[in-house]
Amino acid sequence: MPSDTKARIQEVARELFAEQGVQNTSLRQISERLGITKPALYYHFSSRDDLVRSIVRPMVDDLERFVDERGPGGDPRRLLDDYFELLWRHRQVIVMIVRELATLSQLDLGVRMFEWRRKLIAMLLGPEVTQAQHIRATVALGGMSDCAVEYAHLPLEEVQPTAVEAAADALGL
Repeated sequence: MPSDTKARIQEVARELFAEQGVQNTSLRQISERLGITKPALYYHFSSRDDLVRSIVRPMVDDLERFVDERGPGGDPRRLLDDYFELLWRHRQVIVMIVRELATLSQLDLGVRMFEWRRKLIAMLLGPEVTQAQHIRATVALGGMSDCAVEYAHLPLEEVQPTAVEAAADALGL
């Protein structure tokens, strides 16, 4: 469990990274907004990259756990619902990543995200997927991610039902 100071640093950094991008946010800006010294910030995080990793890691862990703990079969709509809730929970991090795609390569997220998507598609549609089904699934899952980002200012209960229904329609469920 992170300390209160560490959690506050991550919260402020997440906000600034989402607002102005990782590369445009300095540790000085973060420490000033928090009202702490830069050495106090360095006590908790050795670098900006270390801080970024600490912010992205919970999303990565949740996504890996999500795709690894679910097997094939099961209710596809429930899977879409649960997946959307996971995306929604990490929408601020997704905004941060989308805003600055260099973060993907810096943290080796691009390859991992495609692997997660392949696993999700297999869970939704089985191991034998046609190219057309794969394209539909890419639109469905990518569209859900986009909705979590684009409509992050709205309440979950206004976004989730429509996003999941549209994904299910794209998948032909």
